[in-house]
Amino acid sequence: MPGFATLPDARRYRLTNATVPACLAEGADLQPDRDGLALADLTIDGGTLATIRPAGSPDPERLPALDLDRGMAWPAFIEAHTHLDKGHIWPRAPNPDGSFDGALTTVRADRAAHWSAADVRARMEFSLRCAFAHGTRLIRTHIDSDPPQHRVSWPVFAELREEWAGRIELQGSALVGIDRVLEDAYFDDLSRTVRAHGGILGAVTYPVPGLEAGIDRMVRHAIGHGLDLDFHADETGDPAVRSLALIAEAAIRHRFRGRVLVGHCCSLARQPEEVIDRTLDLVAEAGLAVVSLPMCNMYLQDRRAGATPRWRGVTLLHEMKARGIPVMVSSDNTRDPFYAYGDLDALEVYAQATRILHLDHPVGDWPRAVAATPAEVLGRPDLGRLAAGGGADLVLLRARSWTELLSRPQADRIVVRAGRAIDTTLPDYRELDALLAPQGEQA
Repeated sequence: MPGFATLPDARRYRLTNATVPACLAEGADLQPDRDGLALADLTIDGGTLATIRPAGSPDPERLPALDLDRGMAWPAFIEAHTHLDKGHIWPRAPNPDGSFDGALTTVRADRAAHWSAADVRARMEFSLRCAFAHGTRLIRTHIDSDPPQHRVSWPVFAELREEWAGRIELQGSALVGIDRVLEDAYFDDLSRTVRAHGGILGAVTYPVPGLEAGIDRMVRHAIGHGLDLDFHADETGDPAVRSLALIAEAAIRHRFRGRVLVGHCCSLARQPEEVIDRTLDLVAEAGLAVVSLPMCNMYLQDRRAGATPRWRGVTLLHEMKARGIPVMVSSDNTRDPFYAYGDLDALEVYAQATRILHLDHPVGDWPRAVAATPAEVLGRPDLGRLAAGGGADLVLLRARSWTELLSRPQADRIVVRAGRAIDTTLPDYRELDALLAPQGEQA
């Protein structure tokens, strides 16, 4: 759909009276209000954000300008934890009961029956088109890598990464059960595949025999091959499940110096305070970063037929942030058995995270959680911020304040890439109908 305004038809132009989150405006001499918002004039020069100055600054060049009338300007969003390869299978593979086990079983069956290269490519590309239209610049996706799927999906990922270069930067992380890491022949093959396609080593740390040995092997292998690590950990409400601490201990024990991102960590919120304190001290010492997936976690956690959930399913982001642990939020799954909804809209994630995790009163620097912080953790500190001399990749919004931003979906946003507005028309779900017809209805 068209945005709320039209950008000047010029290489060099100004965006005046823009409201920017001060925590995302790097090196700019702005005066934020009590909500952490500041008025600024931005100068765009081709694909570069040339200057950020206080609103009302002189313009000796008399450049063409768009007055945003205090509408917000954000940097393009960063998604640190997604599952593009699972996306949009819900129409042919719905979760029968909304549970985590129901999701696992349904995805495994769908993967075995349907995940050809063509199927994975079509759904991943559809997801990328959604994310691009919503304003995302960088995505890390997990890639189901149980054999033989790793040999199908990783080449597709690599092809799409090349095709989407310049629009969305893609990173890929392997996703396997931690017990499979101990299978020598398979793990060696997986490692070769991941390295051949420029990926990241990752696993799910279920409470299974060999858990600690599997984590140790992951860390040692990453050290030996110069790889970063990405874990799914403790996606459960069972307080006895405590693999986050095991990951931190392994990183400390092996003096791991690469980047480690850990997702979910839900059970931490259900554990005794002394266990929480010890775990968070370890996580901070190890230098781990944590990504919460608030929409998916609230959907799955504490789901019981006929009962109202008693907790929100999310981890302890405030407590982590207070210890200096890098924290962020992301979409996770979209329209698959792990989460029936979602559209890879990082602004929706931020809005829902604000409500679910209480990232407000004050807002402070929580906008970094979908921008600067994941960019830093994913190794692209030049992204996710508004900086003079940086890229002119922006999301312009009609909203002037946090309450306006978080009360509506901002469907009329303007997405600016390399200084020019893109077409933000979302792909029609009907494009996937033939691919996703339920079993027995396919032509």
